[in-house]
Amino acid sequence: MSSPPRGELAAQLTPVVREAVESTGYDLESLDVNQAGRRRHVKAVVDGDDGIGLDDVARVTRAVSTALDEHDHLMAGPYTLEVTSPGAERPLTRPRHWKRNRLRLVKVKQPDQVEWFGRVGDADDTGVVLLVKGELRRVEYADVERAVVEVEFKQPPVEELALLDGKHSEEESE
Repeated sequence: MSSPPRGELAAQLTPVVREAVESTGYDLESLDVNQAGRRRHVKAVVDGDDGIGLDDVARVTRAVSTALDEHDHLMAGPYTLEVTSPGAERPLTRPRHWKRNRLRLVKVKQPDQVEWFGRVGDADDTGVVLLVKGELRRVEYADVERAVVEVEFKQPPVEELALLDGKHSEEESE
């Protein structure tokens, strides 16, 4: 028995893998299935509100492996499973990505504009508040072409964090 083509196989496996991942308390960000010699390589990218640690990856891997084994008729042969977390530079494409990166510095590209940097504040289902050059700016997700988290090697300025938390310094309130 042969398995479906790669794209179709990923589409058939996505609900199976999503259910297994969600049963462990995490979200499936993406699923990719590739042929690797005689085996298939199944890569599941998972994340959670507080990130995901190595012990959690092991737990998710066991749950996904069990679910795939129950659907081995789709795989039609051996496979290698990789469960991983999103990289630091993955694009922010869903509201939950923005919410999980509150207070982080992001690089944003809007259509017909140069890239700019902002610090993530409150996010909802349609947009996010960003601190850009000392000013709070609401940006709708529909107006974002691409956004990625910037890796920072030092703590963000306390003043920026206070602005995003709605707190003003004592000097401003006097």
